[in-house]
Amino acid sequence: MNLHYETYPGDLSAFDPATTPVIVLPGLFGSTTNWRGFAKNLAQSFPVVVLDQRNHGRSPHAETHSYQDMVDDLLAFLDHHDLNQIHLCGHSMGGKVAMLFAHQYPERLKKLAVLDIAPVVYSHSHANFVRAMLEIDLAELKSRSDADRQLSAVISDTATRLFLLQSLVGSPGEYEWRLNLSVLLEYMPQIVGFPESALDGSVVDLPALFLYGANSNYVQTEHHPLIRQHFSQAEFESVPNAGHWLHAEQPDLVLQSLLQFLQRD
Repeated sequence: MNLHYETYPGDLSAFDPATTPVIVLPGLFGSTTNWRGFAKNLAQSFPVVVLDQRNHGRSPHAETHSYQDMVDDLLAFLDHHDLNQIHLCGHSMGGKVAMLFAHQYPERLKKLAVLDIAPVVYSHSHANFVRAMLEIDLAELKSRSDADRQLSAVISDTATRLFLLQSLVGSPGEYEWRLNLSVLLEYMPQIVGFPESALDGSVVDLPALFLYGANSNYVQTEHHPLIRQHFSQAEFESVPNAGHWLHAEQPDLVLQSLLQFLQRD
């Protein structure tokens, strides 16, 4: 699968074999669009590549959406661009992909950064978001504000609706979602889950930063021992006044923590 990507600072320096780029994997419903501002700032210190994962953004739609699918997609991308060693940064769903990739291909990574996610099965589901988006009749949709109004019946948080609506593109009569909603709904149990059995009890001995929002409940203190069982060099840092979308809520603090980690010898 040929994943869509964007490079920063905008040229192909990220594919220069003399550099070690940061590859960013967005989370569920996320895309290159959501990461542009942060990536531009990070690119002042490192070449950056942000990927649209399968069934998201401008990347191809597929009939499956497992974590192994996304690991295989990432490996194919790295091989295609002759990227033999990278810094890997994943948020939420992207963080789970990053953890699984680190276990299967540790030799391809120099450092691993995981944003606001743990290698556990979560009890919540975003299926209600997907169903709400699927219920919008795109052929009859008059405007994005009309879509926002329809989503508000199910999703009360304005910031969440605006985030989801970034994947709605087009104009009246031609609106479309840059999300493969039906497949995401089908695979939601796997997305909020985690294939821990695929880790096979192995331990990754690479520098690994687990950065999470202080106001988020995705990474709990009780998760730390489990994470260290799989990532022996794991270090943890909480970002104050940030929730699950910490890179959007506190971009300066997240950037500072990430740079300190990546630039450390």
